[in-house]
Amino acid sequence: MIYKPHQQKLLKSIALFLIAIFLQFLFYIPTPVLSQNSNSCSSITVPLTPEEQTYARAAWQYFVKNYQPATGFTNSTGGYPSGTLWDMGNYLMALNAARWLNLTDQADFDTRLNKFLTTLSSLKLFEDALPNKVYNAATGQMVDYGNNPIERGIGWSALDVGRILAAFDVIRSCHPQYNDWLKGIVTKWQVARSLKDEQLFGATVLGDNKTLLVQEGRLGYEEYGARGYQLWGFSAPKAIAFEPFKLVEINGVQIPVDTRDFQSTNANNYVVSESYILDGIEFGLQGQLADFAARVLDVQKRRYDTTGQLTAVTEDNIDQAPYFLYNTVYANGTNWATITDANQPYPQFRSISTKAAFGWRYLFPDNPYAQKVFDAVKDLRSPDDSGYYAGIYEESKQPNKALTGNTNGLILEILYYKARGNRPLIASASGSASVSTTKPTENATPSNQTNSTVTTPTANQANSTVTIPTPNQSNSTLTTPTSSPADTSKITDVAVAPIPPVESPQASSNLKLKRPLTLIEKRYAEAAWRYFQANYHAKNGLIDDRSDFKGATLWGLGDYLAALHAARSLDIIDPKEFDGRTRHLLAALTKLPLFAGELPSRGYDTRTLQSVDYGGNPIAEGNGWSALDLGRMLAALYNLKTCHPEYTAAVDKIVLDWSYLRVVREGILSSASVSKEEDGRYLTRVNPETRLGYEEYAARAFQLWGFNVEGSAVGGEYQTASVEGVKVPIQRRRTDTNSKNQYTVSNPFLLYALEFGLDPQMRSLFEPIFQAQAERYRRTGALTASATTLIDRKPYTVHSTITGQGDAWVALGDDSQPVPKGRLVSTAVAFAYHALLPENKYSQELLQATTDLYNPSAGFYEGFYEATGKTAIGFTSSTNSMILQSLLYKVMNGQPLIRPTTTMKSPWWVAVTKGNSGRGLPNTAIQRTKLISDGSGSYWASTTKDTSLVTRTKVTE
Repeated sequence: MIYKPHQQKLLKSIALFLIAIFLQFLFYIPTPVLSQNSNSCSSITVPLTPEEQTYARAAWQYFVKNYQPATGFTNSTGGYPSGTLWDMGNYLMALNAARWLNLTDQADFDTRLNKFLTTLSSLKLFEDALPNKVYNAATGQMVDYGNNPIERGIGWSALDVGRILAAFDVIRSCHPQYNDWLKGIVTKWQVARSLKDEQLFGATVLGDNKTLLVQEGRLGYEEYGARGYQLWGFSAPKAIAFEPFKLVEINGVQIPVDTRDFQSTNANNYVVSESYILDGIEFGLQGQLADFAARVLDVQKRRYDTTGQLTAVTEDNIDQAPYFLYNTVYANGTNWATITDANQPYPQFRSISTKAAFGWRYLFPDNPYAQKVFDAVKDLRSPDDSGYYAGIYEESKQPNKALTGNTNGLILEILYYKARGNRPLIASASGSASVSTTKPTENATPSNQTNSTVTTPTANQANSTVTIPTPNQSNSTLTTPTSSPADTSKITDVAVAPIPPVESPQASSNLKLKRPLTLIEKRYAEAAWRYFQANYHAKNGLIDDRSDFKGATLWGLGDYLAALHAARSLDIIDPKEFDGRTRHLLAALTKLPLFAGELPSRGYDTRTLQSVDYGGNPIAEGNGWSALDLGRMLAALYNLKTCHPEYTAAVDKIVLDWSYLRVVREGILSSASVSKEEDGRYLTRVNPETRLGYEEYAARAFQLWGFNVEGSAVGGEYQTASVEGVKVPIQRRRTDTNSKNQYTVSNPFLLYALEFGLDPQMRSLFEPIFQAQAERYRRTGALTASATTLIDRKPYTVHSTITGQGDAWVALGDDSQPVPKGRLVSTAVAFAYHALLPENKYSQELLQATTDLYNPSAGFYEGFYEATGKTAIGFTSSTNSMILQSLLYKVMNGQPLIRPTTTMKSPWWVAVTKGNSGRGLPNTAIQRTKLISDGSGSYWASTTKDTSLVTRTKVTE
């Protein structure tokens, strides 16, 4: 609350009883039975009229135009980067209202709130106890009321703390995924220091630099602030009580007035509208409080009846000196006083308050006077779409053109209150709310889409619901569907029993971490892991590749296994959860039907475990296999048994069930596809893999298991194209295959670098790919993190290329057709580049732009659109897995995530040694790659000799 002196409210006695009865009938406010439906926050029972939608959009534009992207805060007044905790509470209330009124989507809501809470969590506190009275909204620095930096601060306001605590309660109730974060912030603050003698106490700094605690609040705001404290378990019974107060007759109405006035306490005892309006829309007006509010409205009507001057008084910023005034019903012995915080009179600037008029209109919808004063201000919007003006000066009849978060935030709160059927925002929030990631009013599920409700298990299996958009798209990592998914809404998950407990499960992996995660890094890791909680099939242990489709590829399951390892290594999950999930996944892998009895098929329904096409339609025989997907899984399985050797036997049993006769041919990886001929026959075709970066990644994984795939491993000559003056690789020069649909994106090169390190050959590909993106940013200012991403609308898969089909910076669908304005900045790519190149300024810019793109219940979003900056809706295992792996890489001192095995006596190598398996196993029991450490770092490199698995090269100068 900007410059709001701290007022209090006191209750009188039985003397008011008869008048109270009369006024409550005159200004009756219905108090409906509160719904405990978990969807109560999104329940819009009285939708806004078209005219009201115009009001709401105008008010929201204030916050859009006054947003500070570096902090996530908003300006308290238009263009002025300053804000108190009261202003921050206004913004949170406005943001929540905007979400449920469909003024913003869930992705934008998450991005804004994540940035806000990240900054709020890190603010310097006054005396390390509570937030300073005011901060620079653009920088987060402690400042004085002139917005001048001040190292120590100027104290705290208990009323402002109460305001933001009320807002925190609304956020945690309507968006419970943020509850733990908010709880952590409140726990960090020493809230008890602002309580004394059962009252609220602010802190101020005296001239001698000493801190003085000062009782805050007068009748109205004191009770409101104390209720905010009460929501978080802090009791201030004297503050919540109305006493001490007296009745003062003004225009024939007995008005309750705090007896602690300016003359006796140096604090104003003003009576204004806003405190009663806030209490009404947030907590509900009942009993004596309802009576007081009715009196405060009635006395303003009586003044109009007497003078003809429309009256709606409360505190407001004004557009001229002294810039902030209290327009009151009564203050310090004077009726209708207009004063500064120092009790200096400015009657010439008394105004009709826009926010007060809105508040009275919707709190008392049947009151003719409330409607009349509302009509005077309802169109008082700035012509440049910057929000609502603060009001109209009574004397000059000119607009008070001050634009503030207080005015516009309260308007949004009020309209949300109306849309909820006049149900108080806080009184209705006692039940747990759902977490919607779509528009609140869009609850229909397309008939051709599988179950779109994602269950998010917590540690105690208490589930919340995450609703996700539902495109007709499967979850293929690398391809897109060619048919529509079947209606499988009645399918239920089949049960798979986990493999038996392993002997001597380890409490943790054998990784040596350089340092623990920072607090912020841990929050990111927890958010990324939430994807794997929200999309987990508890009956069979599988994870969906994307949140809007019940299906998985072997690549996606490899992502999951890698994420599982990272989450355990980072201590995001405990050993019990890791062991349970790992044994369940390994069991499920043994139950997947194999294509032609050889290898896992390209896609599976994660409920039935049956083979499906990329549209989700069952295909009993399967639709081929992907050598790339197989490589992803082999890398994850190898690392599992290296870092957690207790699972070695189970892992080797899985891979020994597969046949590699056709996937590895003459040193090249090949994939199988099935096509339908004109005569109706289905034919299988096996062709070499040529997708740039993916082929090299998969080949390195196959080498871990001893396969000779030199023809697919990184090396040889690559064709390049000039992009931003940089020679960027576009494909391998080869004569053994006709490469089609070639494009260059970052994903596979980053995954390779994180897991295998950058050998000299891969580095020569990796560096120009990064350099071209950094050069584009330098030239155009457009952040670039080129990747393949999955989104919630056609074409569902977008390749934001560095170069594709001969064009630079083109966005392509899987059909190689351009996607206009479809380029995305990938969240996963940003995290990975920063992990690999932490000192690079461009990678730092990328990370800063994407760290807030997550929903704490659903994981990280895919990224944001280059053209609009809007968040791309979509949650996938690949994005969230890469983020977890990037965070693990950071704390492993830049070591490759794939660690070398310590034994060659496992069942796999025993079987290879025996030979004649009929399964296409390697010819010799040696790895075809080894871990090398030299002056350029650590990396895996190809080898054809039986050498030590770890080689160190001495570097001399």
